[in-house]
Amino acid sequence: MNVGLFIPCYIDQFYPEVGLATVDLLERYGATVEFPEAQTCCGQPMANTGCLDDARPLARKFLDIFSEYEYVVAPSGSCVAMVRKHFHDLVGDDPRLEGVAAKTFELCEFLTDVVGVEQVEGDFPYRVGLHQACHGLRELRLGQPSEIVGEPFNKVSQLLAGMRGIDFVELERTDDCCGFGGTFAVAEEAVSCRMGLDRLADHKQAGAQVIASADMSCLMHLGGLARRQKMPVAIMHVAEILAGRSPEEPVSGKPRSGKCRSDEA
Repeated sequence: MNVGLFIPCYIDQFYPEVGLATVDLLERYGATVEFPEAQTCCGQPMANTGCLDDARPLARKFLDIFSEYEYVVAPSGSCVAMVRKHFHDLVGDDPRLEGVAAKTFELCEFLTDVVGVEQVEGDFPYRVGLHQACHGLRELRLGQPSEIVGEPFNKVSQLLAGMRGIDFVELERTDDCCGFGGTFAVAEEAVSCRMGLDRLADHKQAGAQVIASADMSCLMHLGGLARRQKMPVAIMHVAEILAGRSPEEPVSGKPRSGKCRSDEA
């Protein structure tokens, strides 16, 4: 499998370890991974703010760069949803769009739907609260949203369930938004922070030692709030857990493992 690795801006700039864990995981399952250095932002921040003219060149550049690959994989539901669900608003009838959109996958759905991985083996002896990011849940259907009646499923927890010692905590509201929403966190700071604190409180009452998600943007928001609240919980992308990484932040009830990541400014 020839995979073009699509890395979101915030992972590239702030959380490169998530990108490295993604590469490790993909290579474990036989993929040949290439990181095209010419890639840029997919245009999601501009499009979400209504600046479509600014987003269009970035969408076309994405098609230029990733058309040649057999698959395109990203550790981000929101960026993949942008390509698959919203690029048509930016590039119109570009003949490349259908093919690129069809082969662009979020990491967990690529492992389950394309590679056929049922569970990933490893050790992770922690109580985990799973944050289900909105784009992955409701646009990519990585799981069954609570507002839709149907057979429950979750591709992210399915992969994690094979980790020895992992204990999923039970949240009162399994798929509420964390409040980040990209530029929403800037334009509506108070509402965004209140929503994030609400989600943290749910994980805290459930006894989570680690909050995990398939979207680092949500974790960036929750992690910043948790640090300011001095909440003893680790924040980890699912790729890091599946690739065998240990929590770097102190977690309640367990000794610190590894080096402590410096707080972002």
